[in-house]
Amino acid sequence: MLLLAGALRAGTVPSVSRAVAVFAFAVALSAPPAWCVLRRRPPLSNLSANCWSHLHPVNMLNSCNVKFYHSKALTSPYPGSHVERSQVPADKVGWLTEWKDYNPVEYTAKSVLAGPSWADPQINDKGFSPKFNERDGEVERRSLNGTYVVENGRPRNPVGRTGLTGRGLLGRWGPNHAADPVVTRWKRDGSGNKVAHPVTGKNILQFVAIKRRDCGEWAIPGGMVDPGEKISATLKREFEEEALNSLQKSPEEKVELEKQLHKLFSQEHFVVYRGYVDDPRNTDNAWMETEAVNYHDETGETLDNLPLEAGDDAGMVKWVDISEKLKLYASHSYFIKLVTEKQGAHWSENPSLECHE
Repeated sequence: MLLLAGALRAGTVPSVSRAVAVFAFAVALSAPPAWCVLRRRPPLSNLSANCWSHLHPVNMLNSCNVKFYHSKALTSPYPGSHVERSQVPADKVGWLTEWKDYNPVEYTAKSVLAGPSWADPQINDKGFSPKFNERDGEVERRSLNGTYVVENGRPRNPVGRTGLTGRGLLGRWGPNHAADPVVTRWKRDGSGNKVAHPVTGKNILQFVAIKRRDCGEWAIPGGMVDPGEKISATLKREFEEEALNSLQKSPEEKVELEKQLHKLFSQEHFVVYRGYVDDPRNTDNAWMETEAVNYHDETGETLDNLPLEAGDDAGMVKWVDISEKLKLYASHSYFIKLVTEKQGAHWSENPSLECHE
């Protein structure tokens, strides 16, 4: 059950008392479209709060010596297609395990092969000489997990086999960088008091969640980092586009939104996660990596007046109560869980597995 092979690096972690915003959207939803109903391995068991800050991007082990395995990156059919991955047994995911008979399916979506601005050419195309493990002009080809192997001119997924080669729906060979803003606030009653869970007694946290148009799953309102774009700019842009529908706003409305968002995004925040993401779009040669950042509005004064409106890739948007019952896209549930642990908020009625160091 291979999940995230990245490291949680808090960087400069502000005091808990400061506001933090977490961009994540979650809601209990009805059955997703056909290609969302994918065959997958059982999900990764929960990790305790003591474990999350010790995840390491290189050896993919945390302080509990729990190793992460691919789960969603092994699902079939591949998103948006009828392509079936070659089956990869759990004991043969890692590249260190010899497997002479490994025969993955080759697939790159037509939308990628059409040559849009966000996609690389094919490896053997004339004039295409990507500089892997480097910043290649405006394109960031370095991985958050360290140096990756390049075989026969193609980058190799640092976590292991996926049963599929090529790029699938991903534009870049190697790491495809995204940013996930997790925006949170405390759930409050009509009198403005924080609402505690009746079983755990911990306050309930809420976050902004979107329902993806492509597969119908609920998710954090994140997106891809544009070439040359700073992560901080991506976080803000994606939240504006997907949760506030800024692309359809008038110039006057955009000015007002900017004032509200400036206060939110200029406050102290913390990096929830940086690294590889167990994503259904991953292949042996292309994979998703993200930086998830939590922006929390402690008083609710900033976020209460934000006019949530689905836009761009989002079909719906709303505030959602956070708990273990949330079923989110890719590894987003994991990111949300980490936020609740950092904020000391409710997550599960059952005690999590403890990390004994």
